Amino acid sequence: MPIVSTQHMDVAAGSLPTHQLLNVDGKRIPDEELDHHLKDLKEADLADFLRDMVVLRRMDNEATALQRQGQLGLWAPLLGQEAAQIGSVRATEDDDFIFPSYREHGVAWARGVQAEDLLSVWRGAQASGWDPNEVNIACQQIVIGSQALHAAGYGMGIKFDGGKQVSVAYFGDGATSQGDVSEAMVFAASYQAPVLFFCQNNQWAISEPVTLQSRTHIADRAHGFGLKTWRVDGNDILAVYAATKAALAHARHGLGPTFIEAVTYRMGSHTTADDPSRYRKAEQLEEWKAKDPIDRLVKYLHEMGADVQSYEQRAQNAADEMAAKLRAAITSMEDPKVEELFSNVYAEPHEPTQRAERNYLNYLADFEGGE
Repeated sequence: MPIVSTQHMDVAAGSLPTHQLLNVDGKRIPDEELDHHLKDLKEADLADFLRDMVVLRRMDNEATALQRQGQLGLWAPLLGQEAAQIGSVRATEDDDFIFPSYREHGVAWARGVQAEDLLSVWRGAQASGWDPNEVNIACQQIVIGSQALHAAGYGMGIKFDGGKQVSVAYFGDGATSQGDVSEAMVFAASYQAPVLFFCQNNQWAISEPVTLQSRTHIADRAHGFGLKTWRVDGNDILAVYAATKAALAHARHGLGPTFIEAVTYRMGSHTTADDPSRYRKAEQLEEWKAKDPIDRLVKYLHEMGADVQSYEQRAQNAADEMAAKLRAAITSMEDPKVEELFSNVYAEPHEPTQRAERNYLNYLADFEGGE
């Protein structure tokens, strides 16, 4: 008998509703709670959403190819999660500060981080590809869930300073099983700090299904901490955008922290070091392909009578331009010098680190001399 079980549980009983404003056929579904957050969205904004998602998917495909060709050490694909990332980040204000995990490439790009700077980290050429204070987004966090604590602390600082910004933490469903995320929600709730915890539930924590990790919807966990919470279809960019607007407004008006569970699906691998065919069924992947976030927005634009062909061409042109620039930059990027491994570890001179640098350089010199 297995120690744990993923057998069906009626997790929907008594749970929060899942908001969906666009169904898989691109049909608009009225939502009494969230509709007014879309009132300022114009057709041009939807066209921009489409461009953003197409560019992001192209960047993801290009990065995966570059890793396979030996140009990157590793890559964490986001295929299928474009709406969750673009819909949420486009709802933020420029002075809101974001703390991402290692998969929020679209969030960073939409914040103004250049694709080549983002990939330079995955190539091993930089410890961080950008200055967080210039674009109000921290470096991507590899340690699972720890950025939630950073966001909670930043949110407490905003409150103490009397600011109107919101601190935003992104993480996946697996991170909600980490103590750091629970502790962050405790602190944010206790201090009623302006923090948005944004969980992309992509169904898999590497090879573990979300049903193994949680006996309830993840949103229900946050509700238990006293956070205002929404659960949305994460492949529906309108639902993600509207819920994020609602959550940010709640936090910005001093009403305390918020939580969004965006239910999506990681159609690619966990990282390029992973083979998802070893732990998930092909039928499940096909089921989620039918819910593709880009296809759904295209269908909605057709429903609106928009000139979809011109929007798609514009998006494709932007994707091609980004991909060409990215490939040229990565394939010509110089490797960092060994000494740079010890740079920026401390802001001030640090004798033990300086000693470690000297010892390492001496070791390399001996090695090379022995050849």
